[in-house]
Amino acid sequence: MEGPTPLEIARNVVSLARRAGAEQCDAIVSMYTEANVTVRLGELEKLIEAGSMSLGLRVINGGRTAVCSTSDLSPAALERFAAEAVDLASISEPDEFAGLPEPELLSRATTAAGLSLYDEHMETLSTDERIRMAKACEGAALGFDSRVNNSDGASLSTRIGQLALANSYGFEGSYPATSISLMVEAIADDADGKKRNGYWYSAERSLHRLMDPEEIGRIAARRTIDQLGARKIATRQSPVVFEPMMTVALMGDLVGCATGSALYRGATFLASRAGKALGSPLVNISDDPSRPGGLGSRPFDGEGVGARRNDIFRQGVFSGFLFDCYTARRTGNSTTGSAQRGIESLPAPGASTLIFEAGNSEPGSIIAGVTEGLYLTTLMGNGFNPTTGDYSRGAAGFWIQDGKLAYPVSEVNISGHMDSMLAGVDAVGDDLASFGSSSAPTIRIREMTISGT
Repeated sequence: MEGPTPLEIARNVVSLARRAGAEQCDAIVSMYTEANVTVRLGELEKLIEAGSMSLGLRVINGGRTAVCSTSDLSPAALERFAAEAVDLASISEPDEFAGLPEPELLSRATTAAGLSLYDEHMETLSTDERIRMAKACEGAALGFDSRVNNSDGASLSTRIGQLALANSYGFEGSYPATSISLMVEAIADDADGKKRNGYWYSAERSLHRLMDPEEIGRIAARRTIDQLGARKIATRQSPVVFEPMMTVALMGDLVGCATGSALYRGATFLASRAGKALGSPLVNISDDPSRPGGLGSRPFDGEGVGARRNDIFRQGVFSGFLFDCYTARRTGNSTTGSAQRGIESLPAPGASTLIFEAGNSEPGSIIAGVTEGLYLTTLMGNGFNPTTGDYSRGAAGFWIQDGKLAYPVSEVNISGHMDSMLAGVDAVGDDLASFGSSSAPTIRIREMTISGT
């Protein structure tokens, strides 16, 4: 690598900021190359290859904070940049809770050894191979069934990068990471001319773990064809079975309520409920950035605190919130090593590698246990109120009749309250599946309101 490394740049900027008058400061540097290939109907539609290195600096003086970013990493520009960040901090409003992590909280793990975040094979993946994989994916979708007559394209994206973090307490950490994703969307016409579309994707840290491109295409096509002839249903109270990808979506809504930011803003129905049983004993959700190969895995968080597993629900009991240092201080708690960090933003708490733990039920038996209900494959809209826990989303999937998938349904709405939904989880599948940085199995909720005609 020519020139200074990301860690050397971060270390240098911290030193420059200190010399300019920063009491506390940290610098994060992101360097990456990325490529995106999109094909549509067998033809190359888009090819993008780009590289970037950027830096974010946080300065804290007497509780006054400034966050600045730059991509001009020349020595003279960095010296000016650091001085300007210190000046900006001096005119901001003070906040007694602002500050770096206490030194004893900083991670001793400064590399990603053992986390399997980097795949060297990504370095040799040629443009021709990327195009071939995207074409194979879309071709499998278009060739799956004659009723699939169009495509919104297949896209393959790769990213090879390195992240570094240094602060004025002496913490220095850096690690490389790779990612690859492939997605395709297939389109078919229903009998009344209405377009039906379905997609599928795979996203991993390493090339060998990516789902076979043709299998991705076949799944997307099957999900499209399965929607043909979708019906409306009458409003009723019935069980709802969430396929794994829908469980991930539900879990994301729920865990968004379990952050320190939501707590101190009073924007969560989980306030004052840590340690209380809210869900059935089958509900076990954790955030585990120490999981090898996870897209959100990391050795330390966005402030340099050691990343660790945090239970959010254990046997239905709400274990507690995810905190960064700021929200922990503001609410009288301790950081959970959950700070997320962008180049241009302050740290904020959030999940990195969510897991809804698998149960013991075979997915087919979960469906077989439903006399009448909905097998959920699609959610639409944003109808969740994190402050009250009220849940209402547009939905589609399959109607279950006498324990079997009978016919596709669309234009329905599912609603309930997150409390009763968690308490109503009466089956959890053994089919844990990963979708990006989150993993979940099939689950069944005993009863929800399904609004139709």
